[in-house]
Amino acid sequence: MDYATSDARTPLGATADNGLKIVVVGGFGVGKTTLVRSVSEIRPLNTEETMTQAGAGVDDIRQVRGKSATTVAFDFGRITLDAHNVLYLFGAPGQERFWFLWDRLFSGTLGAVVLVDTRRIDDSWYAIDRLEHHGTPFIVACNDFGGAVRAGEDVREALDLDPRVPLIDCDARSRESGKHTLITLVEHVRNRYADPSAWAGSPRQEFV
Repeated sequence: MDYATSDARTPLGATADNGLKIVVVGGFGVGKTTLVRSVSEIRPLNTEETMTQAGAGVDDIRQVRGKSATTVAFDFGRITLDAHNVLYLFGAPGQERFWFLWDRLFSGTLGAVVLVDTRRIDDSWYAIDRLEHHGTPFIVACNDFGGAVRAGEDVREALDLDPRVPLIDCDARSRESGKHTLITLVEHVRNRYADPSAWAGSPRQEFV
């Protein structure tokens, strides 16, 4: 079986003050803007626009009926993890018509959070595919939508994730939960480079 992996090409910097770029990516309406807003220590920059009836024929809004605004470029925020590491957060737009922006957002990225609505697992496939293509390490975070299926082996199997890729629960509305998600990603990247031999011969390496 082929696995979705989280390989990387550029190791985590070892300087005293690291400005680290993180991308939050996922399907339409999974909570990317909410996550950036909840953790950012500055007023987030966002490019949300009001959704109109004209867009109803373009974007599939059946599963996000209460959504009134949508990101059309990216969200930006910042969070200080510790004395040495500052994360610069970029939330990618989720609609398929804006996916062409993702490749540029992934440039120079330390890693990514794939935010998942477990009611719409299939919406996560493109994000994972593009991250693999760029060789960007990632974790998967299942956002809490109140009663939805939580992170577990069924989700890992549905996404065909490599066992070494962290899969966690997340509440995008909570600053503490969001910060835990970002720390999990940074630790994943650190561990990846602490023992690079553990990732040698990855089943999906030929596609990276």
